[in-house]
Amino acid sequence: MEVRVAGDARIDVLKNNDGYSRAVAAVAIGEGEVLAPFGARETLATPNYLTVQTGPETHILLSPEHLQYINHSCDPNVFFDTTRMEIVALRDIPAGEEVRFFYPSTEWTMDRAFDCLCGSSACIGRIAGADQLDADALQRNAFNQHILDRLAERLAVLAD
Repeated sequence: MEVRVAGDARIDVLKNNDGYSRAVAAVAIGEGEVLAPFGARETLATPNYLTVQTGPETHILLSPEHLQYINHSCDPNVFFDTTRMEIVALRDIPAGEEVRFFYPSTEWTMDRAFDCLCGSSACIGRIAGADQLDADALQRNAFNQHILDRLAERLAVLAD
């Protein structure tokens, strides 16, 4: 059984008996719609398991805090746009569907790599950050500008 423990008009945070929490769409969201603006509750120089990377050396704890319960998927339905500081729907999301994003879209190197259990046919297995992705995963996903800049730097070094 799950109970609502936090959220807003568009996102519910549900917690089950095992203590697992997840964010779900409280209402139907259309492709391209903004689910929520976000900001920094705190800014850190290094990542931890709760931060979102917003620049080359900038990691934030999310505000509002309930957004930290948006989990990972290799087949995401939202994108954390760190330029506009908005969470945007990548496709239509029906009410009740879990809201998930592709962690490497914001993270160059993860504080804690983990084995993905998303179950998607596009699952990449080990989630460690954008610096560890293969060409297929890079082509299939959207990335924030600070990640694209790092990828371009890496390609320039390889070309030399």
